[in-house]
Amino acid sequence: MSAINRQWLLRRRPNGAATRGDFDYREETAPDGASLQLGELILRNKAFLCAPTMRNWMEAPGNSLYPSIPIGSAIMAPAICEVVASARDGVPVGTRVTAITSWQDFQRVESGLDVTPVPNWMSDVDALGLYGINGVTAYIGVTRIGQPKAGETVVVSGAAGSTGVTAAQIAKNLGCRVIGIAGGKEKCDWLTGEIGLDAAIDYREGDVQGQLAKLCPEGIHVYYDNVGGEILQAAIENMAVFGRIVLCGQIASYNDDGPVPGPDNMMRLIYGNIRMEGFLCLAYADVFPEARDKLREWKEAGMMVHREDVRPGFENLPDTYSALFDGSNQGTLIGLIDV
Repeated sequence: MSAINRQWLLRRRPNGAATRGDFDYREETAPDGASLQLGELILRNKAFLCAPTMRNWMEAPGNSLYPSIPIGSAIMAPAICEVVASARDGVPVGTRVTAITSWQDFQRVESGLDVTPVPNWMSDVDALGLYGINGVTAYIGVTRIGQPKAGETVVVSGAAGSTGVTAAQIAKNLGCRVIGIAGGKEKCDWLTGEIGLDAAIDYREGDVQGQLAKLCPEGIHVYYDNVGGEILQAAIENMAVFGRIVLCGQIASYNDDGPVPGPDNMMRLIYGNIRMEGFLCLAYADVFPEARDKLREWKEAGMMVHREDVRPGFENLPDTYSALFDGSNQGTLIGLIDV
């Protein structure tokens, strides 16, 4: 085990998009496996998922139920790791696991923190990509919250993103007509071309509400929301009676100060018998095996396309994370650790 443990710490609460100046780099001595208590582990982080919700975790403690990273602490992130020291039954040294760890080379894990072993058939990138938290979230959101029926119209915002493109393909594989919303012609062409969606809306062209009205004359049966804001409102105005809105993310507001605003037209929801439900995938841990098995089945059958944007270098983690919000990433954004 290396004697040095590199870390990226939260220096200050970001004002808007997180920048490199919001983080501090530090080196300290790596944790010692000889001092482990019963049930504890030491993990070597191999790669980190750059997830939009991490921006929420950088906010001060509040009433929104998400965790808050203390100033001066390492940045929390989903990771693929290798067990390098173990005092936990059933988790031997050498096991690959996924867990919520933090931006550092080594992580001491207390007995109460769950880790998920990674099967041999799954690569490190796949464990954070298609079969990671984003893919599983997409599966749960579509099948458990949206519950689309074959022939229904499903609209997905952020459809070129990691979770969105997976949710869109799941709905397509379930026999639905699927429309994606994304930013830019290139992304929209990719969605209707390689991904095979029925239509795509470029929100940068404006009038998303009008475009949805033309494409969904009978209304939207399921709207999978990764964005929030004006696009959520546009979808609400076009929902079919008894439609379902899946609240997965609000990336349009993650860099804003203050609470995320809700929809303007609540009576539209009431008179339309429309259900709007938020969720976190960790509340559906019992569905994870089913989700991964089904995603693997679709991928091996050529019914699931997934792409990863893997960027190496521990020293680059703050800049890699920033790519989530400047639109430069192409697929699931993963920071690869060079140890």
